[in-house]
Amino acid sequence: MKVAIAGAGNVGTSIANDLCESGHEVLVIESDQVVVDRLGVALSCLVLLGDACEVSTLHRAGLADVDVVVAATGDDEDNLVVSLLAKQEFAVPRVIARVNHPKNRWLFNETWGVDVSVSTPHLMTALVEEAVSVGTLVRLMQFAEGNARLVEVTLAAGSPAAGRSIAELGVPRDASIVAIVRERRVVVPRGDVIVETGDEVIALVNEDSEDAVRAILVGQPHGEGGAPPPGG
Repeated sequence: MKVAIAGAGNVGTSIANDLCESGHEVLVIESDQVVVDRLGVALSCLVLLGDACEVSTLHRAGLADVDVVVAATGDDEDNLVVSLLAKQEFAVPRVIARVNHPKNRWLFNETWGVDVSVSTPHLMTALVEEAVSVGTLVRLMQFAEGNARLVEVTLAAGSPAAGRSIAELGVPRDASIVAIVRERRVVVPRGDVIVETGDEVIALVNEDSEDAVRAILVGQPHGEGGAPPPGG
């Protein structure tokens, strides 16, 4: 896989190192000559001096031939410009952008060429919630311009899903249970697998199916109407 990373800060260089060690072909674009000189020795991948917000730099980087672009600078405006150029000028299949300031997250969408946005504060919040919440649906990550999302529920004792098989849950067609974590091991969610209290159930949902999956795994919130969960 060919990957171009804009920004050689701590985030960009860490990503580059990990991808290089995994055998991927990586190019880092950095505008600071001092940083480029330093990384030329420290990194095993190629480092290009230039402004990633300039089309000419992206041409020199061969962006038309890469599989993934990662906009990882410390400036949200730069990351949006890089994402837009990568998608519109070079038709890069997958663009991942770093969100530095949470208030700007709403901008990181299809309009700006972003396929996946990563906001560290939001991700840390989700991980904290995931670690301490039982019986609550927690959003872990968003994909596909925010329409698809990965969610997690640790099943409480009163969950309507507990004691039922995956096939009996009635998960909507536009959602999928992708993994179950039970006592620190992953259980493949086949149709005959029985869901148990305390399981961490990870599901892929969209805007239309999230509430239905919440009702299946958590139950109908107190005071709300609507159809009961399967078997209710």
